[in-house]
Amino acid sequence: MKNWNVRKTIVAREDMPAEHRLKQSLSWPHLVALGVGAIVGTGILTLIGVGAGKAGPAVILSFAIAGVICACAALAYAEVATMIPASGSAYTYSYTVFGELIAWMIGVALILEYTLVVSAVAVGWSGYASGFLKSIGLGLPDALIQGPELGGVINVPAIFIIWVVAGLLIAGTRESATLNAILVLIKIAALALFIAVALPVFDASHFHPFMPFGFPRSGASGSEVGVMAAAAIIFFAFYGFDAIATAAEEAKDPSRDLAIGIVGSMIVCVAIYMAVAAAAIGAVAYTGFANSAEPLALILRQINQPWAARILGASAVVALPTVILAFFFGQSRIFFTVARDGLLPSSLARVSSRGTPVRITIFTAVVTSVFAGLIPLTSIAALANAGTLAAFIAVCAAMLVLRRREPNRERKFRAPAAPLVAAVGILGCLYLFISLPNRTQMFFFAAQGIGILLYFIYGHGAAARARGEARG
Repeated sequence: MKNWNVRKTIVAREDMPAEHRLKQSLSWPHLVALGVGAIVGTGILTLIGVGAGKAGPAVILSFAIAGVICACAALAYAEVATMIPASGSAYTYSYTVFGELIAWMIGVALILEYTLVVSAVAVGWSGYASGFLKSIGLGLPDALIQGPELGGVINVPAIFIIWVVAGLLIAGTRESATLNAILVLIKIAALALFIAVALPVFDASHFHPFMPFGFPRSGASGSEVGVMAAAAIIFFAFYGFDAIATAAEEAKDPSRDLAIGIVGSMIVCVAIYMAVAAAAIGAVAYTGFANSAEPLALILRQINQPWAARILGASAVVALPTVILAFFFGQSRIFFTVARDGLLPSSLARVSSRGTPVRITIFTAVVTSVFAGLIPLTSIAALANAGTLAAFIAVCAAMLVLRRREPNRERKFRAPAAPLVAAVGILGCLYLFISLPNRTQMFFFAAQGIGILLYFIYGHGAAARARGEARG
């Protein structure tokens, strides 16, 4: 059991074996688009309704609070990522700063997060796509568009879109990133259309009372309502920039491009979210779309703009795969890095002649297909938030430790007011974690317990053997 706290030394790219070396093909516009593609998706399209049901018009404040916490985490990510420009995101930073066991725990949290997000978005896309196919007379039977939890057999469209995205990533990182950038522009244009159509009917009276449920308290049904309860769920709508950090080894100039990609995508997305939330509540009182599965389309129909609602729905079918692509990309890179470190079978950490990790991408597609096609996600979807919060806390803490341990080390990007940024990031994430449902917290700790068991059964020894072989 010795050396469980051994820290990782980052190997220069040119010193890595060719089969473990990712191709450098991404510039900062690709990274900004990757971040925006991950952040702007199902969150703003659906969670504004959930948030409004919990916080009323103060959902705007919930967006702001979640955005500030994520912004602090993003600043910490930008500083640490430029100091440790290696694939793996928070897993790699934790390995370098805190040691192997903490890194493994963060890796488990990230893998859970990405698996659930990819699977959930794939199921959401399946709903839009199935409706479209039905409208043109090509509808699939219910048994093939729903998982067992809804009385079906398997969700074929959800599995289909996962493998389409996997194929894009196998074809090449730059090629898939370019397509992602085009689809992101379509998604942004659709949200701009929503704002343009909703603003002419803006009614300031819809913002009164602004905070009907206050901050967290128990509702009549026993569920949490209030600004912070909404922020804990809306938080899902903001993260995604961490996928940029997983692309560190594939950035052409990581010391510059990572900071621009992480901070730039957060600035763009916070502005978009605040504008959409204000336009939504101004157009229709929050009670008119609270807890709706398609709040923005519902608002457009309620203000007699069905044509705009149809365009918004069509854009979701076309552009939601950008979320799947960004998180699938991140998950495959984390799996790849963990395997390259020996904590998973190292045979998975090989790249093709195009510089992409084909084996790990296929493995990732298999795992997410099982979740998307068969396993009920509704009861554990918030687990993705728990995993992300753990990763954000680790990165904020890593920034502080590196500031103290290596104060004179060159930093291509320095987070302003680092102690304050880290404190807001850590305490904010802890408060959001406490605000999550108790069941979600229990799922998270159970997953971590299983992960630690697997580490001592397999991962610890395998990683030690991999280090020995590397030295030999």
